[in-house]
Amino acid sequence: MKVFRGLPNAASRAPCVLAIGNFDGLHRGHQMLLSQLAAAARIRGINSAVMTFEPHPREFFALQNGDISQAPARIANLRDKLQALAGAGVDRVIVERFNARFAALSPREFVEKILVEGLQVKWLLVGEDFGYGANRAGNTDTLAAEGAARGFEVATLPTVREGVERISSSVVREALHAGDFSRVAQLLGRPYAISGHVIHGRKLGRTLGFPTINLALPHRRPALSGIFVVQVHGLASKPLPGVASLGIRPTVEDSGRVLLETHVFDYAQDCYGKLVQVEFLKKLRDEEKYADLSALTAAIAEDSKQAQSYFQGRT
Repeated sequence: MKVFRGLPNAASRAPCVLAIGNFDGLHRGHQMLLSQLAAAARIRGINSAVMTFEPHPREFFALQNGDISQAPARIANLRDKLQALAGAGVDRVIVERFNARFAALSPREFVEKILVEGLQVKWLLVGEDFGYGANRAGNTDTLAAEGAARGFEVATLPTVREGVERISSSVVREALHAGDFSRVAQLLGRPYAISGHVIHGRKLGRTLGFPTINLALPHRRPALSGIFVVQVHGLASKPLPGVASLGIRPTVEDSGRVLLETHVFDYAQDCYGKLVQVEFLKKLRDEEKYADLSALTAAIAEDSKQAQSYFQGRT
């Protein structure tokens, strides 16, 4: 899979079938859309492509308005999104920088500059509520009319439902917030995990007797936070059990930085720079601020005890 930051240059452009969306979490609804995209690419003998955005458009406008709480919580980081898209068989991904210039494009400019000139789209698949151009002035009807005039087909995918409930990123976020990981796995079609390269931290965990491997999250509003039972992939031939904290670490700093810290049981090897995946199994509690490090240490010890009991119960 080829990944482009922005539109491909002239030499890299080629006719494609395209799906547009944020694809946060790449849930089963997204997967159904991508299976239709792949089928359209096979029929036409051209590449399948996905255009996604960084940051999320609603996050961009939230920052413009000075209220990050208006931004949707992120299910997946960009690395995990790209990995899921590659697993779905997508040939090309265009990660478009969503900024003031892009947001100001009129619907016609979006079609001309992005779809026709920049991507050479021959078939386009979008959700039934798709909006485009400044102030989302364009919709699926105007897009179909533009496509008929400019030589590309437009198809829409109705909302995917499971019974009466729609499968959407919002539903996944709700399940993550509730710590319902069996429901999340059902919606995604896979267990929920976050991947990243292990970074250096303050080494505070070592002094407290609970060394951690640390992953930095590039966004400040993850879809879940708290203390979790986890297992870590990528450190050994099999997943290793542990307990993790995902949040802003209110007891030890006030920068607002979001960090995923995982204490892997009976593991003491150096693994800085290693790419790992932390799979979430159960939520133990919410993140808390403690009066001092002694109280924090006692809480970590209790969390570790509960996590170890969880794994003992599975054997």
